[in-house]
Amino acid sequence: MTGFALGLAILLFLLGLAGTVLPVLPGTILIYAGMIIYGLLTGFKTLSANFYLLQGMALVLTFFIDFLFAAVGTKRYGGSRFAIWGVFLGAVVGIIFFGPFGFIIGPVCGAIIAEMIFGRKNFDQAVYAGFGTLIGVVGGTVLKIIIGILMIISFFIAI
Repeated sequence: MTGFALGLAILLFLLGLAGTVLPVLPGTILIYAGMIIYGLLTGFKTLSANFYLLQGMALVLTFFIDFLFAAVGTKRYGGSRFAIWGVFLGAVVGIIFFGPFGFIIGPVCGAIIAEMIFGRKNFDQAVYAGFGTLIGVVGGTVLKIIIGILMIISFFIAI
């Protein structure tokens, strides 16, 4: 049963790592699910409650990274507080209308539109702020990949 549990966990880890890059899959949620399924199938013999708590905290951190990095990138490239609000609203609207890919398209468009309407910036300045959003999203994705890999490494160390 341990071999089957480990194989299933590894499959979910691979899907989770793919999901940190492809917005179609829920990334670190799949990694965490692999750990939980492994624990369930093995009777939680090798992984402690503290392990799951720390992994859960890493999972929650990855959700904040998406929004935080997009906002920081926007601000760094001259976006105003309006653009930052546009990032958040654009992410929600983007996901609703464009599915998983809306998480990339939405924040960038939200920042550009908010800058043009509320920030009263010209198109070039608004696009520059939108570019900062894109840089932030990419930076956040890289950090999420690193966190996902660290989660997997800690799993193998713990078992």
